[in-house]
Amino acid sequence: MSLITYFLKGGFMMWPILISSIVSVAVFIERLMYYKNNGSGEKFTTAYCDLLAAGKVDAATDLAKKAKGACAKLMVESANLTGHHLNTFMEMRAGIIMARYRDRLNYLSVIVTLAPLMGLLGTISGMISAFNIFNLKAGEPMAITGGIGEALIATAFGLLVAILSLILHAYLANKMDNLITEMEQCSSALSEAKSRGEN
Repeated sequence: MSLITYFLKGGFMMWPILISSIVSVAVFIERLMYYKNNGSGEKFTTAYCDLLAAGKVDAATDLAKKAKGACAKLMVESANLTGHHLNTFMEMRAGIIMARYRDRLNYLSVIVTLAPLMGLLGTISGMISAFNIFNLKAGEPMAITGGIGEALIATAFGLLVAILSLILHAYLANKMDNLITEMEQCSSALSEAKSRGEN
């Protein structure tokens, strides 16, 4: 039996499960592109922090101006601030950036939980239909077992979509954590460099 045949035999809940899988892949691609376009990269983080550790604040700012991504932009915006204003501004802007990084990841979390439940609902619906065969074809157990087998297809597909979504969510969460860590490293290095300059 082909995959399409299995899909069609799975019942009406197969369509919401299919839509969930499409949403998962779409969110993954969108978030991956967003992280790529808004990440400054490990090389920038290392070079920027090294310059600040050497006391070369202006050189670090020039490097940030040439780099891409939200982290580099934040460092440029914070370059002329000092003391309490610097920390307050970076905390506020970092919070906004992290919220944008987390955007849409909750869709994957919902699908991880929802897909198996939709599959289970499809299976239960299919089993109800299968057992109703008793009213029509008494004494034909193969009709019953065949109906149950088809009903279990929805649960199998629901679990597959949930597993896929869980893997994609874990990968994106790891990428996001790396971006946040890089931003925190740069922010801490800038704060320390500014503090040394004030003293």
